[in-house]
Amino acid sequence: MQLLILIPAHNESRAIGGVVGRLVPRYQVLVIDDGSQDETAAAARRAGAEVMRLPQNRGKGTALRQGFQAALARGCEAVVVMDGDGQHDPDDLPRMMAAAAATKAGIVVGNRLSARGPMPRLRWYTNRLMSWIVSQVCHQTIPDSQCGFRWIARAVLEGCVLTTDRFEIESELLVAASRAGFAIASVPVRSIYDAGQNSAIRPWQDTWRILRLWARVARR
Repeated sequence: MQLLILIPAHNESRAIGGVVGRLVPRYQVLVIDDGSQDETAAAARRAGAEVMRLPQNRGKGTALRQGFQAALARGCEAVVVMDGDGQHDPDDLPRMMAAAAATKAGIVVGNRLSARGPMPRLRWYTNRLMSWIVSQVCHQTIPDSQCGFRWIARAVLEGCVLTTDRFEIESELLVAASRAGFAIASVPVRSIYDAGQNSAIRPWQDTWRILRLWARVARR
């Protein structure tokens, strides 16, 4: 299977080299540098990734949509999306791909929420709430709808129209795939948190964006 690892990144020079270095040469890696003001692009290239550089910071949704278009243009059969901050463990990739083969799902989502572990308490509870809401909208059980570690089949990218620019794209993709008839599977994954790491996610703002997305979808 022709697989492309997509890593959207904004100001991740501290971690991106380590993330990419654990993936190449086993996988083809494309880093979408979302208008970083640091050395993210240079660090990713040094580690062996191909880099698509966006001139301005437009948000994770925009970066991912650009990456999805690139994957389709290359004829990739699937993509795996990972974060650039080192939160996701590349050693979980084989399990995720095995689940995709076994379930024939359109999307396989990592599940970090079986136990809170090192995840900050507020984020854990917010993710649990959002996952419950997204599961209701999708009519499928998705234990961790906000996890950015995902395997996505080409057919999903071809069949779903995505429009959001920021973190709500995580939910938009699941809703669009469900409405297009694709099954969504989940696998447990490890979540790695660095005490000195600042998250780009803003729980209240991003939760509000997701709720607005849910309200818009519910009216259709």
